[in-house]
Formats: sequence, structure tokens, C-alpha cells
Amino acid sequence: MRHSRFSLDFLARLFLQLALACALAGIGPAVAADGPEQGAAAQSAAIDDGADLTLLNRHVVRFRGKLLGATPQQRAVRGERNLAELLQRGDDTITVKPTELGNIVLIGGQMAFVLSPDDTDKLAGQTLAALTDATLARLRIVVGESRESRDSEALLKGLGFALAETGVALALAFGLARLRGWAGGRLVVEVDRRAGSLKLAGTELIRRERILSALSWLVNAVYWLLLALLANTWLGLLLARFPYTRVWGEQLNGYLLGVVAHIGGGILGALPDLLIVGLTFLIARSVVGLLKPLFDHVATGEAGTAWLDQDTVEPTRKIANILIWIFALVMAYPYLPGAQTEAFKGMSVLIGLMVSLGASSIVGQGASGLILMYSRTLRSGEYVRIGDHEGTIASINLFTTRLRTGRGAEITLPNALIVGSATRNYSRTANGRGFMIDTTVTIGYDTPWRQVEAMLVEAALRTSGILPDPAPRVFQTALSDFYPEYCLVAQATPVGANPRADILSRLHANIQDVFNEYGVQIMSPHYIDDPANEKVVPPSRWFTPPAKTPRP
Repeated sequence: MRHSRFSLDFLARLFLQLALACALAGIGPAVAADGPEQGAAAQSAAIDDGADLTLLNRHVVRFRGKLLGATPQQRAVRGERNLAELLQRGDDTITVKPTELGNIVLIGGQMAFVLSPDDTDKLAGQTLAALTDATLARLRIVVGESRESRDSEALLKGLGFALAETGVALALAFGLARLRGWAGGRLVVEVDRRAGSLKLAGTELIRRERILSALSWLVNAVYWLLLALLANTWLGLLLARFPYTRVWGEQLNGYLLGVVAHIGGGILGALPDLLIVGLTFLIARSVVGLLKPLFDHVATGEAGTAWLDQDTVEPTRKIANILIWIFALVMAYPYLPGAQTEAFKGMSVLIGLMVSLGASSIVGQGASGLILMYSRTLRSGEYVRIGDHEGTIASINLFTTRLRTGRGAEITLPNALIVGSATRNYSRTANGRGFMIDTTVTIGYDTPWRQVEAMLVEAALRTSGILPDPAPRVFQTALSDFYPEYCLVAQATPVGANPRADILSRLHANIQDVFNEYGVQIMSPHYIDDPANEKVVPPSRWFTPPAKTPRP
């Protein structure tokens, strides 16, 4: 029996120790939920919510703690009822009686409500005396408004002032409408009178209708803004004339003043940061201005370096300016108004995401443009062939290159296409100004090749724009089954505005003339038999109508 009792006592003590450990560790949900600490915390949270005592829409005091078992909400209801009853009696003398529970507020010697130490704002360090003084100040205003609400003469006087203010507001609104009409007519007259000074070489810089539309919008915006301010002021004054709505009028006027003060304070607070932003961009502009003479000097060809010359000075200027302005923007970003707000940050992230997702091809094109510019693969004015496109380079931009074919067309090629394609440059190997020109003909084996080469050289020398020095050359590029291929290569210089296409056209015409003069056929069929008549055009038939005889 003793052994059994000892075992039971030991097990009981062990169970109690385990339960206590679980409660301390927070793993016993039932015990923790019913614990006195959490119950007290929940009760304190309910009390901290508090309740406001209001009368005639005006706040008097906020009850935060219990008093003799009554919750703050119950105290607020009782206090409002007591105040209403006591003020109806006529004796509205306010006194305060200190007690152990707190300060009792009396109206005409009767208790209205009690202020306890638990009603003070602990976070703000408020004392009971300070709470009592603030409550009495607001209570005196309520007492005065209550006395005024029972005074028929005061109410009639307020009604008279309200009607007078309404009349003044209507008169001002009518005056604003007349002023808007007068301002609109005056602006029309001024625009018509000054329309002549907005012309350049007889052309309107800005259309009259656009100016009138913008000015009309501005006049209407100012009119409606002034009308809204007038309505707000009138409504605030009207509500302030009567005790029951006076708080709303004060709040309405206070809200407008608060908005104006907030905007004004924000503007004044942002002025130092805006000054820093302005100085940052001013410094960036000064740096750009300092570099401009250097780039202009290189652009004229008077100076240059291994990496900076006339071909690369313009892209270098643009890149330097962009980097300077980007650096200035990065330095000024923290000082921009609203830069630290979540909305501004979210917008920045969104823009960055859009650029990173949609600008990959743009970045590739730009990189290709820089490669073309700084590798000097192409230059403006050179005649090149890129894939199936042939022409003179009009301009090389960051993203595209423009070619003029000389046949009335202009081709725009993406720079990434040019970097990934084989490029044939006819101007790079030419001596001095100009470009190389070549054409291929096929003549049968029965014509001596020496004669063919001599005729091709003679046709080239007859063509205006082809230079005699270096002399034109002929290459036999292939010996096909039925004919050899002859390639004529010469250096040409455009005459006036004539492009390569014009020179090549005249060269082909001269080749036909020379071969016809010497009776050599230009035909390269798959050889079967000699034709019955030679395929040549004698000089007597060169100007068969409607061809025109050239002037001597």
C-alpha cells in the first residue's frame, strides 16, 4: 500500500510539472487562451478603444477607462444625457469638484460626468489637470452654443446674416460669369490683333483656332476654380451661423485652409530640393557646353585622334551628352518631389521592367550602329552593296543606315542586318574621291579576246565620269561552255549630282555602241548554230524614231 501511494504521488507531481512547463512554453492552447494575462490584455484593448462624448455635434471629451464598472461607451451615453438635461434647466454654471475617483464636472451644481485618471492619454503624457482644462474649454463652447440655440433672436439674426451672405454669393457668382464672358471676348480680340506677329515667312507658327481653344480652356478652368472657392466659402459661413451646424462650417473652412496650408507647405518644403535639382542640371548643361567646342573643332576636320574623327565625332557627341544627362538625372533623383514615395518607386520599377522587356531589339540595333560607326566599316558618301541592296550611303544613324540607289529610291536598313551581312564597298579601294564600277559581258569564243578587251576599254573611256587614270581593266572571270565572261573594272567620279546608276547606264550604252561599230555580236546563247544574219545594229539605225539625234 505504501509503495502504491508513493507511485501515485510521484505521478501526480510529474503531471503537474509537465502541465506547468507546457503552459510556460505556450504549447497548451486551452490554458493559454484562458490565462489571466491574455484576458487582461483583451480587456485593456477594449477599454483603449474609448468613446467620445459629443453634444451639438461638438466633441467634449473622450473616455478611455472604466469607472465604477461602467465602460467608456456607457459613460459617454450617460454624460451626453446628463448634459442635455442640465443645460435645459437654464443654470449653466460650470464647476469642478476633485474627488478620489477623479474630477467631477458640475453644471448648475449637478454632476454631468466624471473625469478619471484612466481617461488621460498615456502615450502623450497627459495629466488629469490638463485633461480637465481642455474639457472645460470645449464645454464652455458647447454651453454657449446651447444657450444660443434656445435664443430666438440669435437664430433670427443668424438667418438674416445667412440670407445676406447668400445674396452676396449669388452676386459674386453672377459677376464671375460676366467676367468670364468679357475675358473670353477680350482674348479673341487680342489674338486677332497679334496673329500677324505669329507668322514666319507668311506661315502661321501656331494656328489661331488652337490658341483660342487653349485660352478658352484656361479661362473656364479659372472660372470654375473661383466658383468652387466661392461656393465653399459661402457654405462654410452659412453653416457657421447656426449652433447645431457650426462645427461642420468650421471643419469645412478648416479643411480648405488645411489643404491650402498642406500644398503651400509642400511647395515651400520642396524648394530647397528643387534648387539642388536645378543646380545639378545647370552643371550638366555647363559640362555639355564646355565639350561642344571640342566636338565642333573635330567636326570641321581641323583636329582629331585615333578614335575621334569626322566620322565618329557626332555619335561620340551624342553618347557623351546622353551619359552626362543620365548622370545628372541619377544625382538629382533623390531630390525630386515624391521620389521617396511608394507610388514613385512603383512607377520607376514598372518603367524599368517595360524597358528591359521591350528594348532588347533596340539595344541590339544601337550596339550594331556603334560598331559600324567606330569600326569605320562604312562612311557617308561611299558606294556599297549590302546583300541585295546597292547604293550610296546617305547617313549612318544609331539604329538604321540609309542608302540611295540613284534610281529614285531610298532604302533604310537596320544596323543589325548590316553587321550580320557581307558588305561590298566600291569606294574604299578607289584612289581619291569616287568609287569603283564594274560590269560583265559574255562574248562567244569566235571573237578574239584581245579585241573584246580593247572594245570594253574604249567604251569605258568614252563614258563621262569614268577616270582614265587609273586605266580601266578587263578580267576574264570564267570560261563557260559557250562563251568566256569579261568583267570591266574602272574608277568613276560622279559628275555633278549624277550617281553611280547614271554612269553605269551610260557605260552599258557605250559598250553596245562600240560593239556595233566593230560588228561584234553581244549574244551568249547556248550555242546551237550561227544565226543567218549578224545580230548587230549599224550606226545608221542608232537614231531610229522615236530616238532623238544628239546635238553636235
